Amino acid sequence: MSFGQGNPYGDPNWYDRAYHSAYYKETHKAWRKRCRDFVEEHIIPYVSQWEVNKAVPKETYIQCAEAGLLPIVVGAHSGAFDLVPYDAPEGLDYFHELIFVDELARCGSGGVLWGLIEGLQIGLPPVLNFGSDEMKKRVAPDCLMGKKIISLNITEPNAGSDVAALKCTATKEGDFYIVNGNKKWITNGIFSDYFTCAVRTGAAGMRGVSMLLVERSEGLSTKRMDCQGVWPSGTTYVELDNVKVPAANLIGKENEGFKVIMKNFNHERWGFTVQANRLSRVLIEESWAFSNKRATFGKKLIEHPVIRWKLAEMTRQVEALHHWLENMTFQLCMMPKDQDRPMSSRDLGVVSDVMEYCAREARQIFGGNAYTRSGLGEKAERLYRDVGAYAIPGGSEEILLDLAIRQGNKSKL
Repeated sequence: MSFGQGNPYGDPNWYDRAYHSAYYKETHKAWRKRCRDFVEEHIIPYVSQWEVNKAVPKETYIQCAEAGLLPIVVGAHSGAFDLVPYDAPEGLDYFHELIFVDELARCGSGGVLWGLIEGLQIGLPPVLNFGSDEMKKRVAPDCLMGKKIISLNITEPNAGSDVAALKCTATKEGDFYIVNGNKKWITNGIFSDYFTCAVRTGAAGMRGVSMLLVERSEGLSTKRMDCQGVWPSGTTYVELDNVKVPAANLIGKENEGFKVIMKNFNHERWGFTVQANRLSRVLIEESWAFSNKRATFGKKLIEHPVIRWKLAEMTRQVEALHHWLENMTFQLCMMPKDQDRPMSSRDLGVVSDVMEYCAREARQIFGGNAYTRSGLGEKAERLYRDVGAYAIPGGSEEILLDLAIRQGNKSKL
């Protein structure tokens, strides 16, 4: 039987029993229900309040972990379920992660998504993929069980997409590194116990960058940043003033942190794509429902050709992106764990464009209702503000589109 509410284009087409897919098995269908049940009970009813509070409650992380869902977000090949007392879904692959993030995004809040999973999704994989066995055992279980929070600390006030320009320093003194510098726009930083931090240990450029696991300690301070959107995500300014970090907290090898960062970015950008694609679909679903409810000039909005055109164009873009995303996910499943996976960042730089388009069109359909932070247009108003969080972090859309051409052309432009 079909799954979901059956609203036009409100879910991926494989949710409809009339459609067939080569990607999904019975294990994915069972996992889908498990994810939706959790989101319906523990997330959606509370989104508006969490937006006001600018935080997701601590117990929600633990509930998500105890439901066996939270560990999925660090990647199918991460070995995360071996570190926690939860069973992985049968035949675990990247489609299970796609389904969970996609279902979670039905909440219609980029801030709640980032607040609950983003720090873990991008902050823990460097530890799992490059950290020592001791570091993994010490740090990963508490993060995967929602007891501790971790964040990725790459961006600085003067180094964003140009990662090789970062200036935060780590100077070796005996068995410790002394870390000094600043990190900016750090998701979950205000809540974090652990900070996966890019630092300069060598000369200028990418070959002088290392990765350190920094624990909240003396000399490290965090300040919440007031941003346009994604409020519950805890966007943070981090200051490191002579922070003493054990040399054993080095992730990977000294001065070889750039490859750690680049490997991490591929999974991060794929995750952003999953999120933004479903948030765009939420905007379609909300617009469709409103168009069948609201009447102007003696007609329902859906009876006006211009509104139908808007819905059709939004749907065209989202459905195309979803099929593209599924193909990319299949490639992730088929590639060996250690193989470079550039397509995640190369081919999916268009996602923020689609979300921005859908957010604008939804706002026009909702009219004044999308200009208020409550009521019928609440999601349209909120997601219009959240768009920037998908168009800039993780590599701006301009950088990613340029990367697509560079890698596709295999030149040194």
